[in-house]
Amino acid sequence: MTVMLRVDWPELTAEQYEALRKVVDWEGDTPAGALYHVVSFDESGAHMAEVWASAEDIQQYTDERLMPGVQQVGVAGQPEISISPVHNVFAPGYE
Repeated sequence: MTVMLRVDWPELTAEQYEALRKVVDWEGDTPAGALYHVVSFDESGAHMAEVWASAEDIQQYTDERLMPGVQQVGVAGQPEISISPVHNVFAPGYE
């Protein structure tokens, strides 16, 4: 079942995010099941929305690639995470 992942991470900075992009290389070696990712930053930290083919795909990616990268980069704190079933996706600019 396709799911949406929402992440709010107050301690994650834009600089750490860019370091994670290089270490984890999710754009060069796309994780199985990853369909869409967007991130923003403001005074309250990082905010991400992602669409995945399944919650199992998220878990495998998190365990095998993301968390080792987070540890390597040294990101502090714990994100607030929610996963919910996708009802609809509309992204006409990203075909």
